[in-house]
Amino acid sequence: MLKVSELDVFYGASQALYNVSMQADIGKVTCVLGRNGVGKTTLMKALAGHQFAKNGDIIWQGDKINKVAADGRAKQGIAYVPQGRHIFSQLTVEENLKTAFSSLPKSQRFIDPEIYDLFPVLKQMLGRRGGDLSGGQQQQLAIARALLLRPKMLILDEPTEGIQPSIIKDIQKVIELLRDRGNMAIVLVEQYLDFAKALADEYIILERGRVVSAGDGEALNTSGDVERLLAI
Repeated sequence: MLKVSELDVFYGASQALYNVSMQADIGKVTCVLGRNGVGKTTLMKALAGHQFAKNGDIIWQGDKINKVAADGRAKQGIAYVPQGRHIFSQLTVEENLKTAFSSLPKSQRFIDPEIYDLFPVLKQMLGRRGGDLSGGQQQQLAIARALLLRPKMLILDEPTEGIQPSIIKDIQKVIELLRDRGNMAIVLVEQYLDFAKALADEYIILERGRVVSAGDGEALNTSGDVERLLAI
């Protein structure tokens, strides 16, 4: 589904990513790991079209999308849940969900009832403002909004950050369900190593903007290098 080759990304004169390559396949969770400040979020922004690469290629479903803007990538089935969730605090839960409609054809501008099966708490809070939700509820709202795009690839940037353990388990179950359906690629940035180990089919580790380790989920669970590379 997605193939990234030798990606270089800059912020002005400062280089954030160096020669990064990775891929994400349908029916799999690809975890992107690393300490704070190593380029994980920059990579996610580059995949979603919020930051353009200077060099390298991003191939999505066989087509080069380096110059496709974020809204165009959303229309092509790439959904992005950014770190910090970025919901609209003054809009209701229902209104937040409907903001996804802007990237959808008119025939698809409805809230699929399955969203409420995945996240039952949202149905109970449709009229509540987003800013009044807990951090975990806001994260569920952000993921639900992304799923309304009917994505072929879902990008999740640290979905467990600042969330209580019970909701982390709920989010893990949703990710497992989406993966096991076999019609979506999932790219997951995660600091919580146990969460990543439970979900990863493939992984890469970034350090100072470079890929320093990569492998499958079994290697993530057995390699001692992983803890060393992620240790603060």
